[in-house]
Amino acid sequence: MSTILDIHLKDEGYRRILWAERHMPVLGAISERFAEEKPFEGLNMSLAIHLEAKTASLVRAFVRGGANIRVTGSNPQSTQDAVCAALVADGCEVFAIHGESRERYLDFWQNTLSVEPHLVIDDGADLINLLLGERQDLATNIIGACEETTSGVQRLRAWQEEGRLLFPVIAVNDALCKTWFDNLYGTGQSVWDGLMRTTNLLIAGKKIVIAGYGWCSQGIARYAAGLGAQVIVTEIDPIKALRAVMDGHTVSTMDKASEIGDIFITATAGDHVLGERHFRKMKHDAIICNAGHFNREIDIDALDRLAVEKTELRKNIMAYKMADGRELHLIAHGALVNIAAGDGHPIEIMDLSFSLQALSAEYLAKNRDLKPAVYRVPDAIDREVAALKLRSLGYQWDTDRAMV
Repeated sequence: MSTILDIHLKDEGYRRILWAERHMPVLGAISERFAEEKPFEGLNMSLAIHLEAKTASLVRAFVRGGANIRVTGSNPQSTQDAVCAALVADGCEVFAIHGESRERYLDFWQNTLSVEPHLVIDDGADLINLLLGERQDLATNIIGACEETTSGVQRLRAWQEEGRLLFPVIAVNDALCKTWFDNLYGTGQSVWDGLMRTTNLLIAGKKIVIAGYGWCSQGIARYAAGLGAQVIVTEIDPIKALRAVMDGHTVSTMDKASEIGDIFITATAGDHVLGERHFRKMKHDAIICNAGHFNREIDIDALDRLAVEKTELRKNIMAYKMADGRELHLIAHGALVNIAAGDGHPIEIMDLSFSLQALSAEYLAKNRDLKPAVYRVPDAIDREVAALKLRSLGYQWDTDRAMV
């Protein structure tokens, strides 16, 4: 039995989903084929994803392919209750409510897995973590899983080295059509969309401190520079730091950057990248947010300890008043700023990423002899998604045969 906020929100949810599907031609074509071929007929699927309109389109593609679906949110701050209502009205079992506690979400994850899934679609590897640990009893039917995020894939590779993996997992995050487009262009645009709509502040001229310089951070920095910001990058990897310099940005330590930054954005997949010693140095009205999957990148407990007063200035902006009178502003409780304070990546970008998810899940369903390990997305799938996208945009391109 589903657990959502209000089924009466379904009409608004449908409007959001249908708008997304209008702009997702690649996933739409795959979904139509799924409806004909039913590659997931008789299979149970458990999904932990950011429950919003674009991910609902992926869920609906799996349903059309014959899957029995249970779905939950990967982050309570990103769940859209109207979209949940629409999915329930479509016949899916959904366990998600916006803003619920971490403890309640653990229950939602357990309920999602209680179907004893054959396939898992994960965003952060939380369901997989349960199946490898305290709920191995629910992994009896498992064929395999797909993981969407950088932080989730990092966890999976660590578990593989420890010999903990019990089933194959496809690292969708590492596909070229994910890394080059979702992480770079998607994160780059959506972080600034979330920040600007939340704060309504000018970006030009501000000092933007970005922690990390992986693919996501590169996108954030590129768009910040395009908006006229002064970009300061902090990194522990000298090669990535050098790349930031070559891209035209300043590189600094976080200790020094914390004294001058106007806006701080974490995107490292690490813990407590911003901590007490940094908060003590930040100037009045500094803005702090996170673009990584887990909100552990910001030491929110330290902010709470330092604050003598907390005030919600407007939706998704919490002011922490320090003893010396300074105020630091945390966006969306440290959750992913692009989706907790916005609508996430642009629809056209997620058309690529979710097409990779859909085809990778189909690959697992058709190849049930894979050994427990972390696998890359097959190159043929990566290229198929790119080709479908180019065709949908009306482009033609050379092939090896055409060039002979």
